[in-house]
Amino acid sequence: MASCGFPDIFSWIQSLPPVTQWPTTSMSISICSSSSSQPSLKLTISQNHQTQKLSFAIAADFNLPIFLWTSKQFKFSPQSIKLISQETFSSLLINFIEDVLRYGSNNNNFLIKFLKLDSIANFGDVFNLSFVTLLFLVCIYEAPADLRSGCLNSLKNYLANCWSRQASKSLMKVLGSNLEEEWMRSINLAITNWIVELQATQRTLVKTPSPLFSYAFSTFGLWKVQLYCPLIAMDIANSSSPSVDERLQFSLYYHQLEGVLQFNSKVRVQERWIDVMLNIDNIRCDVISLVNERLMNERGAGVAEKHFPSRISLQITPTVQTNVVSVSVGKSSENPAREIGHEKGIEGSFEPPNPYLALKVSAGETITMSLKPWKFEESVYGYSAKLNWFLHDSVDGREVFSSKPSKFALINPKAWFKDRYSSAYRPFTRQGGVIFAGDEYGEGVWWKVDKAAMGRTMDWEIRGWIWLTYWPNKHKTFYTETRRLEFREILTLTIA
Repeated sequence: MASCGFPDIFSWIQSLPPVTQWPTTSMSISICSSSSSQPSLKLTISQNHQTQKLSFAIAADFNLPIFLWTSKQFKFSPQSIKLISQETFSSLLINFIEDVLRYGSNNNNFLIKFLKLDSIANFGDVFNLSFVTLLFLVCIYEAPADLRSGCLNSLKNYLANCWSRQASKSLMKVLGSNLEEEWMRSINLAITNWIVELQATQRTLVKTPSPLFSYAFSTFGLWKVQLYCPLIAMDIANSSSPSVDERLQFSLYYHQLEGVLQFNSKVRVQERWIDVMLNIDNIRCDVISLVNERLMNERGAGVAEKHFPSRISLQITPTVQTNVVSVSVGKSSENPAREIGHEKGIEGSFEPPNPYLALKVSAGETITMSLKPWKFEESVYGYSAKLNWFLHDSVDGREVFSSKPSKFALINPKAWFKDRYSSAYRPFTRQGGVIFAGDEYGEGVWWKVDKAAMGRTMDWEIRGWIWLTYWPNKHKTFYTETRRLEFREILTLTIA
């Protein structure tokens, strides 16, 4: 971590002498400085000899220090050779995590239990990353304005580097999936607030800070990619107008994208070659509010106004293709079914002064179309497999991500996108997300590989693009927009 320019807090605490050898009642280390002319942020450890307890604090180092965060108090033993025991390290880590979660909108008490420290891989990295994340949130919400900007720019770079990405995998494993989601919502709420502040104070276009967090792993024949991104940080692919009313803007900004890609991998050794098969298990995409329902109704346009997934595109490629012979994909979803029917009718009437009954025979033809809202397509580019899910307008069949509804549709209360999360014919889950499973949307991909690759580990790149679209649900507006996110992860597979 120190090689990334940030102090190794875990090692620094470990290296501190017993409190009996301290020259004063506290020890400090500089952790962040916006510039040489500005005060820095410091981590301070203070000891109370009477109560035999330690406390940690993040402080702005002015002439009169301003304490921005203070930990719980931890018991220490004056006779101990080590300042902090393993148990105290674990309690301090839990303190970091709890305080990160408290910055989120969910005020529930979280039960956090860990295994023993020696069973947590890279505990020092997990500890340091938790502290840097807490420091990032403390800077956004608590730091003085003249310190905030410089420190945040430094911290976001630490959180985006390779050290952080590796440590994040270990931290997410420690947290478990439920706490991981709450952790990311706390972070992305802070990032959203930061971007809103930047947009309000700067006239120029703001480059979003570390908007995307993603990680991937492969184990037990499962490939998994997990990703999170605040909506405000996604690129705008198209919009109907640069202006949007304030309440709607709040609703659209304060959400995050949560995505999960899961594939089942299998290696089958044939007599003269090897088949590498990748089957779709689950593709899940949700748009989750970063604030509670009460605040969304008070300041926003309500919980029903948010983006929905309109396209997901994945490209899976073996990075080294020397031993790859071919790639095959499954079938795409079928084209819309067209049913043609004939109607015949007889009309009779008297037409005076003609005394004869005039009979009129008419024949008509009607066409009905059965159209699934989502269409899945597979294709091949070189040795890359490309998987695409498109949402189509149920009225005219157009792809939603690249089109805009007519003004008549926007004011039509019976349009398919109105009340879209409660209709029986909705193309989403009730929460507004989508789930694609291999049994209905996509089967799989398989590569034929030369037997020379036997025993080797191959890397596979997964690149992805997700489009989220907003068309008005219950709010009266003509505003529409589509945002796009791009990500890239590497997964490994042993050919054996």
